Formats: sequence, structure tokens, C-alpha cells
Amino acid sequence: MRIDQIEIKNFRIYKGSNSIDFKKKKNSNIYLIAGKNGFGKTSFLTSLVWVFYGRLIAQVEDKYRKDIKKAGGYQEYLDTQFNNEVKYSKDHQKMEVNVTLSDVLIPSVPCKTVEIKRTYDFETKEESLQLLIDGSENELTKEVGYEVFINDFLLPREIAKFFFFDAEKIVSLAEAKSKAELRSLSRAYSEVLGIKKYEELRKNLETLLSNLRRRGVSEQEKGKLQDLITKDGGLTKLIDYNQQQQDELDFTEANLKAKSDELQEKLIREGNSVTLEELKALKQEQEEIKKAIYITKEKLKKHYELLPFLIASEQVEQLKLQLDHESKSQNEQFSLEVYRKKLEKFSEKLKKDFAEVLEDKIIKEKLEKLTTEALESEFEEQAKANAKDQSQILLDFTEEEHREFLALYKHLQTSFKSQIEQLIQEEKNNRINYNRVSRKIKQGEARKDNHLAKKLREEKKRIDEELAQLKENKHQLVEEFGSLNSQQTSHKKVLSEFEKNFNLIEQDLKKYKVTENLLDKIKTVISRVKEEKKFALKKTIVLGLKRLMHKNNFVKDVQVNIREDVMDIDLIDQKGNIIDKDNLSKGEQQLYATALLKALVDESGIEFPVFIDSPLQKFDKDHSRNIIEEFYPNISNQVVLFPLLEKELTEKEYDLMKPNLSQVYMIQHTETGSAFQQYKLNQLFKAFKEEDHVYAR
Repeated sequence: MRIDQIEIKNFRIYKGSNSIDFKKKKNSNIYLIAGKNGFGKTSFLTSLVWVFYGRLIAQVEDKYRKDIKKAGGYQEYLDTQFNNEVKYSKDHQKMEVNVTLSDVLIPSVPCKTVEIKRTYDFETKEESLQLLIDGSENELTKEVGYEVFINDFLLPREIAKFFFFDAEKIVSLAEAKSKAELRSLSRAYSEVLGIKKYEELRKNLETLLSNLRRRGVSEQEKGKLQDLITKDGGLTKLIDYNQQQQDELDFTEANLKAKSDELQEKLIREGNSVTLEELKALKQEQEEIKKAIYITKEKLKKHYELLPFLIASEQVEQLKLQLDHESKSQNEQFSLEVYRKKLEKFSEKLKKDFAEVLEDKIIKEKLEKLTTEALESEFEEQAKANAKDQSQILLDFTEEEHREFLALYKHLQTSFKSQIEQLIQEEKNNRINYNRVSRKIKQGEARKDNHLAKKLREEKKRIDEELAQLKENKHQLVEEFGSLNSQQTSHKKVLSEFEKNFNLIEQDLKKYKVTENLLDKIKTVISRVKEEKKFALKKTIVLGLKRLMHKNNFVKDVQVNIREDVMDIDLIDQKGNIIDKDNLSKGEQQLYATALLKALVDESGIEFPVFIDSPLQKFDKDHSRNIIEEFYPNISNQVVLFPLLEKELTEKEYDLMKPNLSQVYMIQHTETGSAFQQYKLNQLFKAFKEEDHVYAR
């Protein structure tokens, strides 16, 4: 399928009728429409989305839904899209977009061309859609409905974002993290990969089973069933409202982040040549060092009780000597007591022996006296020695207390000391690194004496505070979302169990069993299809990354994870670790998103032109070459680019693109509006430079 012609009339900046013919040129699939900011590139894309989907444009991308909400409704949104000069003119004119398609394959409907024309009348506030096949109305398309026909046979609106996209914004594919973002992307993936139709069939079968069960409800059970259904509906509304709030916060957060980054870039220009990515890397490093400092402090806290002993190491050493001395004295005293008791016992025995052996009373008394005097003299010397030792007893530790102190002393002198020294060294190194990084960040910020820089800093601080508050609010919403989901899951189980108790009507019993069997089979098919699509998507993404990235083996593998209604994609490095997508540069994120986009388009099996706004902006010259030579020529049979010349597409890059270029246009802007001007391939940059020269005067 390809687009042969597009005509835009009175849509935004395009006053009157403006048309482009996309002539087919052999082996050349790229069409280029250049234009400056504000000249109408984004308006061109919006007009295409509108002509295909009309009021369902809100289901294509969140941007349109938010724009419609901001305008106050779809009707008011259309009024803002109408060209302002024509809107209030006396001549009754309409806003129209007309697209002619060729090479369209529609089952059972042979055709060469399909023409879609959507019109809006500002005065009557009426919108109309006309669809012609080979120049005539077709009864089949009328019967099906034009909107349904476009969605089912040309391009499903759920995946239109992958064919009409802003190359800068597709990094959202790489940045998706929250459950809400992943769930939203998963719905698009399911549509692209053809899984959605199976999922819808499964839900329809589950609804049919539920309806069959409910037909057998008794009069007594009707009231309880209605209460359960009402509560389920209420929970669904709360979940949808919570989801809507999360989406709005995501949108606000994205805008604030963009403003914060823009202010940071301005601060850098006021300071020095540190790039925004380098500054972000430095701040990330600073946060990691902060965490390391905190961890070290926590480890030190665990040793706070023993640190005083290490600090007072001299006093602890003296304490040990004193305890050793006291222990020795106590041991010696114990030994002397034992010795004394033995002497006394020996003296008593000796006296007794004297009494039995000696008959001379005088000799016996004299010997006893000498023995007693000798013992008393010995005991007196012991008492003096003991008194001297007792004067040195200060602590009087028990033997168990002494052993505990020795264990503590040994721990302080060995492992504890080395641990503390290591922690102190870590703390010192972390502080040095923190100061080093802080200095670099400070150099990256604007100078303090610069008044503009001061104002920019204050504005950035305010926005960063708003971002922090938004994150807190979002965290609360996510928690509430999880709680509501749990409640609904639990409630659905109660409802399901309640329905199982209903007595099926006999004629519905066979239907119920057949539906149950079909449901089991479709669940098996869904599981098998998901596994097949996972493998195919993984293979295509890996091949795409290897072709587009100039870093060899940066991404070794890709994992596609499907859990319930959420699908996420992980990039795996050479060591088997998951690559944090936040650590990728904006250019690498865009490359990953581009490879994912190509994989989705390839796997969808849908042949439709691809329109890309803001191409190549985040890429260096090597990656730009890969995109020009590998991505654009292969993503579709017709690729339409909307670059800013010299910024998003240099002359050298344009020369690389020439072999695959079919036609080139430049959007010219005058006081009356924008219009398309075609040029020969070799004249585009010459005309652009001449135009710049005119404006420079």
C-alpha cells in the first residue's frame, strides 16, 4: 500500500488547497518534505491522522487525547485546527484533507485506488467522511461503515502511532517503566503482533459464559448478583479514573522534564562546555557516591559501641596490665592459702607425734613452742606480702569477667581494628570522590555572578521541586491502583463463585460446555501465538540493533517478557546482565526505539507508508549513516521524512540519502500561509541556502 496524493485545505497553517503528488520511482522509496520550525511539518502529520480516524484520533496517541481535553472537547478541538484567516471570512469554506491510496489489497474487493476525504464545516459544525473505491462508492464499505473499514482493512488506529511518529518522541518506547506505560504499550504491541484479536475473542467467550450462568439466576439471587455487578462496575470506573490521573501526571512530568533539561542546557551555556548528558552522568555518579557514603556510615554505626575502646587504646592496654596483675596476685594468694593450711596441718601432726614420742615434758613444750613460733613467723610474712598485693587490687574482676575482657581485647586488636581502618579509608575515598564530582557539577552549572544563570537556577529548582512532588503523587496513585486491582480481582472471584452456583437452564447447558471448550482452546492458542511472536520480535530487534548500532556487541541479546497484560523488553549485555535503559544516551535510546519500531512494523505484516518527523536529531554521524543506509530504505515501501535542514539533516547526510530519494519538497511560508514547493534532488540545499540568505538580510 502506498499514498499517491495528499491534499490539505484550510487545515491549521495551510490556507486554501495544498497538494503533494508522490510519484513512484523505481528503487527509490524515500520522500523528503523539509521545512523550518513552525512552517507546518507537525500540522501535516496531524492532518493525516485526522483524515483516517476523525474523532477517534484520541485513541491513536495520548497527545491528541490531551489536546482534545485541553480544548474542551472534540468539537472545540476541530475549531482550533481550522485555519484562522479562513475561519471568520465571509466566504463559506471548509476544512478538508483528501488522501488517495494505491496498491491496496482488500479481501473480496478488487480495487486499484482508495480515496478518503474528511471534511469539517466551521459554520454548521458538521464533520463528514467520504470513501471511494476506484472513484465510486462501494456498498460493502457502506454496510461495514467507513470508520470500521479504515480501521480493519487499511490501518488499525491502535498501531497508527508506529506509522505516523515523531522520531524524538519514540524514545518513550525505550523509557516506558511504570505499569501504566507498559500496559499502554502492550496494548499497541498486541495489536501490531496480531494478538489482540485472540484476546478479544477470549474476553467475548468469557462474557458469554458469564451471561449463560446469569440466565439461570433465581429471583432470590438477582439482588445479590446486581449488587456484585454494580460494585464491579464501580471498581472499574475507579481504576479507569486512576489510570487517567496517572496518564495526566505522566504527560505533565514529561513536559517538566523537558523544561528542566532545557534550563540545564542554558545553564551549561552560561557556565562551560559540559554537555547535558555528561552532567546527568556526573549527577548520577554523585548519587551513587552518596549511597556509598550512607552505607559506610551505617556500617560504622554498628561499631559505635566498641569505637571508644579503640580510641582509648592506651587506657585499654593499661586496664589489661592491671587485670593481668590482679589475676596473678589472686592466683598467688590462693596458692599461699593452700600452703598455709598444709603447714598448719603438718604442725598439728608434728605436735601430736612429739607428744607420743617424747617423755620429757620440758623438751616437748620447748619443741612445740619453737614450732608455733616458726609457723607464726611464716604466717606473719605471708600476711605482710598479702597486704602489699591487696593494696594493688583495683578492679577485682571474676575469672569469667576477665576472660570476657580478654576476648574483647583480642577482637579490638585484630579483626575489629582492620574493619574500622577499612571503613575509614572507604569513607575518606568516598568523600574525596564526592568533592571531585561536586566540583565538576559546580563547573557545569552557571557562574554565581551571572544574573541570568541565577534566574535559570531558581527556575530549574522550582521545576525540579514540582517534579519531585509529581513523583510522590504518582507513587500514591500507583499504590492506589494496585489496591484497586487487588480488590477487583478478589471481587471478580467472588462474583465468579457466586455465578457457578446458578442452575443452568437446560438449553444453555450445551452452549456452556461448548463455550468452555472453545475458551480452553483459545487460551492455548493465545499462549502459543505469544511465544511465537516473542521469538520473532526478539530476533528482529537483535538484528535491527546490530545493523544500526556502531558499538560492536553492545547488546548481545534481547528478552521479551510477557506477564499477564504487560509486555516488557530487556536488553542483555555481553556478561548476561540487563542493561538499564536509563543509562543509555538519548541517541542510543532512539536507536533502540527505532529498532523496536522496525521490528513491530515488520512483524505486523501491514504494508503502509511510514511518516517520520524530526529524523536524525539525536544521532551522531556514524549512527546517522546507519539509519540512512539501513533503516529508511527497508522499513517500508514508502517513507516520508520531515527534517530541519542543516540541523536534523546535513548536506553530507542528504548525499548519502540521494540513491533512495524519489522526490523532495520544501514547505514555503508566506503571510497567507504555508505551501509545498517541489525541487530537483540537486537543488534542495541550494534553494535552502538562498532562502536563508534572503532572511539574513
